[in-house]
Amino acid sequence: MPDGEWIKTLEDGRRVKFTYQELPEDGAFITAQIAGNEVVYSVVLIKARNPLSREDVESHFKGELSKK
Repeated sequence: MPDGEWIKTLEDGRRVKFTYQELPEDGAFITAQIAGNEVVYSVVLIKARNPLSREDVESHFKGELSKK
C-alpha cells in the first residue's frame, strides 16, 4: 500500500482516521485518531516490512482503540 490515509468505522460506531507513511530504510510512520478527539496515537516503526496493508496498520492500534 502506498502512503495514504483512510477512515474506518469501528463496531461501536466510532470513526477512526488512520495514516501510513513509508520512511527510509524500511521504516514507517503510522497514526490513528478517533473522530472528535484531539488525541492522536502515533508510532514510528524501525523495521516495518514495507509495504504495510491497511489491516497491518489498524491491528497495531487495536489495544488503544478498544478502550473507550
